[in-house]
Formats: sequence, structure tokens, C-alpha cells
Amino acid sequence: MKHIQGSFFTGFVTILIKGQNPELFFQYCIDQGITVWDIKKESETACKGNVKLSDIDILKDIKRRTSYKVTFLNKKGLPFLFKQFTRKKEVVLGLLFSVMLIFFLSNIIWEVRIIGVPKDIEEKINKQLTEYGIHQGAWTFTLDSPSEVQQQLVNDVPELLWVGVHQKGTSYVLEGVEKTIVKEKEVQGPRNLVATKKGVIQKMYVSKGLPKVRVNDYVEPGQVLVSGKLNFDDSEEDKKYDLIAAEGEIIAKTWYETEVTIPLEASHELLTGNRERKYHLSINDFEVPVWGFSSPDYNEIHRERIEKDLYFLKWKLPVQIIETILSEKRYNKVERSKKDAINIGIEQAKNELMLRLGPDAKIVSEKILHETIENGKVKLILYMAVEENIVKEESIDQGD
Repeated sequence: MKHIQGSFFTGFVTILIKGQNPELFFQYCIDQGITVWDIKKESETACKGNVKLSDIDILKDIKRRTSYKVTFLNKKGLPFLFKQFTRKKEVVLGLLFSVMLIFFLSNIIWEVRIIGVPKDIEEKINKQLTEYGIHQGAWTFTLDSPSEVQQQLVNDVPELLWVGVHQKGTSYVLEGVEKTIVKEKEVQGPRNLVATKKGVIQKMYVSKGLPKVRVNDYVEPGQVLVSGKLNFDDSEEDKKYDLIAAEGEIIAKTWYETEVTIPLEASHELLTGNRERKYHLSINDFEVPVWGFSSPDYNEIHRERIEKDLYFLKWKLPVQIIETILSEKRYNKVERSKKDAINIGIEQAKNELMLRLGPDAKIVSEKILHETIENGKVKLILYMAVEENIVKEESIDQGD
């Protein structure tokens, strides 16, 4: 019956009615809108049935207006169980303390594992993690997000090419990939040193081999700079050569043409350092504020949202602690003169070229070939002279 569904949650009572024609008492109850069920006649003067806990007050009022005797036999349902349970305060407090303790321990880092990297890099990562506050016993709410930790590690540990950070319950797992420096394969056996680019020789350091060029000579790509063929007797008609592996460094002046564009107006977003934090408890996408209810009086706000999962033992709960960092920001507009824009463009072009050539190269001069101003931007075409090592090893075919 629909009208008694859920009675366990609301609670119900079994009553015994004694008196002449006891079933009439239940009829009075029904007339007053009281739900009654499982009515059983025990004898000619006794009858029992079930009524909802919420109807007890009305039932008592009916009893006072009649001569029937009402006895409460059984009390069933969730309200009675809860009341019985709360009477045992020691058990309730112990249970709550146990749940809170398990919850607390479930959100502490108990293990930090680093996999996929050599021992020396693992030690460096461990040192950095300790500086970030990530170690055994750390409270997970105080840690940065995994993406932030990944970026910090890649910046602070140069040997890392990539690192993945994962939090699995009470474990913090990092999987790293070491940078592999790809060195040009060394040519085995006899070899010449040839030019990789066209340029003018500036300096020569030859430790083995026969130089074929001099300082201030112009060379083309593929031209032999230092030969690995040594001939000690020019008088013989049938010349015989000693073949060696030529070694040396040839510094030449090379040239590069590059193009760069610089705006005359630039806008920068700056954080002033003023910030406030808000905390929300998120339950199935429903957020409840728990700290920081007022909004800061900033004209412009940069918002950073950090979501942190909660765990109970190894299970992730459908509850999150959300930290929102509200930082004051300002927009700084800069207007550059043509001269400033040109200087910035030259430095930018130099930096880009050095990234391509590597730290051993040296830019010795630069010249502006062409400059134009279009749509509020300065466009430059630059010609830069560089001193760099242009040597490449090339094996000697001993069959020649």
C-alpha cells in the first residue's frame, strides 16, 4: 500500500487496544486521518495494529476522549534506531573519531615513487620534490597541482625531457624521461675534415692531418679543409699515402639573413602581488563556500582554480576541495619609438639565431638591409655575420 511505504524511515508503532469492541477505536483513528495497517484482533476485548510515529499525538487525543486503554508494544523504524544509537555516546564518538582519522590518513602522502630515470637523476628529482614540500607525511591539500609540479621539475632538472606526475591515493608517482643528447656519429677509420657551410676562414686549430686551406680563404660546402692523406715522399712516381683520422677545428665567418617584426605598441598583463584565496567544497558539481566569502576590491582579477581530490582509503570520494586564488592584475601599455623597436628586433633576431646555432657560435656583426613600418609594426630584414666551427668529418675511401 502506498500510504505505508517508507514507514520504516519515518518510524511506526505497534499498539494494543483493550476495551469493548476495540476495533471501533481504529475506526475512530481512520476517521481522523490516521493511517492504520496490519490490524489483528487478539480477543473479544483486545485488538492491535500499526500507526505512524507522526500520528501519535492525534491518537493520544482520541484515547483521552474514549474509554479504551492503549498500550505501546513495539517501536520500529529509523528514528528509534537512531535514538537508541545516540544514547551510546562513547560508541558514536569513537566511530566519528575513527572515520576522521582514516580520512586524515587517506589524504597524506605515504609513498613517493620515481620511475624511468637513472639513479643520479632520481636523487635530483627527490631533492627538488622536497623543496616543493612533496615528501612522505605531506598533507595533499598543501601541494601544488600535478601540472605545476611537472613544469617546475622540467625547469629545475635540465636532464629531464619529460615527466609525468600522478597522485594515486596516498602514493605520489613520477615517471620521467631522460634527455638523450644526440651526438653526431663519429666516423671510424681514416677521415678528412670538410666544410659544412660557405664562409671565410678566421682561425684554424689542426692537431692531425694536412691543412688544405689557410686563414682568410673562402670555402664552399663539401670542400676539404684538412686531409687525412699524408704523403712524405714527393719524389716517387707512385705516391704512397699514410691514411690517418684528421682532427681539428676550423672557425669561419658565415652569414645569415633573417626577418623579424616588432609592434610599436605592446600590452603586458602584470600581477601586483595582492591576492586572496577562496575555498569551496564541491559535491557532484554543487559547490559550497567554506572560506573566503567576500570578493576583493580589485578592478581586474586573475583567477586561478585548483581542484584537489579527497580520498577515503584508496577510493576517491565524489568530493573535492577547490581553491580559487584571486590575484589583482593590471594592464601595462607600452608605446615604443622606432629606435627602441629596432633595438628590440635586433636582440630578438640574435636570440633566435643563437638558439639555432648553439652556444659555441658567436655573432660578430649585424646590418639592417631593409626596414619598413606597416600597420603599427616595424619590419626588419637583418644580415648577420657569425663565427662558428664549420667542420664535418668525412671518411676516406681507401679504394681510391
